[in-house]
Order: sequence, then C-alpha cells, then structure tokens
Amino acid sequence: MMAIIASMSSAIEQAAIAIAWVLITVFPFLPETLPEHPESLMIVVGFGGQFLFAMRFIIQWITSEGVKRSVIPVVFWYFSIGGGSVLLLYAIWRQDPVIIAGQGLGLFIYFRNLIFIHREKKDQTPS
Repeated sequence: MMAIIASMSSAIEQAAIAIAWVLITVFPFLPETLPEHPESLMIVVGFGGQFLFAMRFIIQWITSEGVKRSVIPVVFWYFSIGGGSVLLLYAIWRQDPVIIAGQGLGLFIYFRNLIFIHREKKDQTPS
C-alpha cells in the first residue's frame, strides 16, 4: 500500500513541477526557481484545501444565523468534497496515511450525504 502511495506522491510532485513551469511562463514575475521547489506550490495547495474546508463551517454558521436555528445547507457538502479532495491530494503528496485515511473516509460520507439529499429532492418532486 505504501508503494502505491509513494508512486502517487511522485506523480503529484511531477504535476506540481509541470504546473510551476506553466505558472512562471504565464506570470514571469514569479521566481524562476519555482519548479525546483514543488513543495512551495504544494503548501499553497494544502492551504487552499484548508480554506475550502473552513468555508463549509463559515457558510453553515452564516446560514444558521440567518434562520436562527442550526441548519446544514447543501453547499456545506460541496465545500466538504472540495476541501476534502484537495486535502487528500496534499496528504498523498506528503505520504501521510493518517490524513489519507481520514480524508478518504470523509469524502465517502460527504458524497453519501449528497446522494441522500438529491434522492430526497427527487422523491419530493411531483410526477
């Protein structure tokens, strides 16, 4: 299993290097050494995942404040999937089995909740 994770990590790092080359081509003000340090780009990716993951709680909080009761809007699950996916990518790159397991299980739960929500909406739609 660790060999698979290591292989995936290497592929992610190679993709980060390719993206770094594109970035310095499109944005010439970026440092030319960016492709030599893919960890810099991956840290930005990790923080991006954390931002998406945090946004789900901010949206839930704002929505709940608006109706003065605890609610979980559908967009909560989409931000969960976005943040969880990016964090899973980052965890694979870091080869961290603890975060991989946590985000992998979380993604399953988020998708499953969306299936329930969409199934319920479909059942409530008049035929």
